[in-house]
Amino acid sequence: MDTSKLDVLRANYKSATEQWVAAIRAEEALATPDHSMVAMEHWDAADFAVQDAQKRAAAARDLYKDELRKIDYGF
Repeated sequence: MDTSKLDVLRANYKSATEQWVAAIRAEEALATPDHSMVAMEHWDAADFAVQDAQKRAAAARDLYKDELRKIDYGF
């Protein structure tokens, strides 16, 4: 069985997940003792980046799972 497509989808999923984790860590780093409005706005912007990264990871996961289903269950 040729698994090259699965390998690519899995790698894409892993990469997207790593980017999501990096975005979470970047957001977490912005939770600082600086309680200013500017700091809060940066923290909020980082949360939007986390949400976007999560959506990309979920989409990559779904593509990978769909391909696994095709192989394992024929649909």
